Amino acid sequence: MSKMNAVGWFDIYVEDMDRAVAFYERVFDQTLEPIGDPTGENQMMSFPADMSAYGAGGALSKSENASPGPGGTVVYFSAEDCAVEESRVSAAGGKIIRPKFSIGDYGWVSLCQDTEGNFFGISSMK
Repeated sequence: MSKMNAVGWFDIYVEDMDRAVAFYERVFDQTLEPIGDPTGENQMMSFPADMSAYGAGGALSKSENASPGPGGTVVYFSAEDCAVEESRVSAAGGKIIRPKFSIGDYGWVSLCQDTEGNFFGISSMK
């Protein structure tokens, strides 16, 4: 069996799907698409993904079994320059927790909070 990346998919839990979709679409300038949940329990909106490309796909998920909030896993979105997406966070209703900072040889990161209270990162090489 060939090696795989550690993450194959992610869910970001939300309370208000419309608000969360509007936030992520504005920050990342991308359109999210509805996807079906095989269990029929969750409402899901997927980030654009090519499952054959490098990296993980994922979705916003509204579930009775999980809630959003800080203190758990942090998803890092890839960007050309994380300052661009960071500049859209406040206007989209989120908060900048830590503005763009260097992580040495690994590039740059911005730490933010979405409209649902979830922490997320934006990483880039410049």
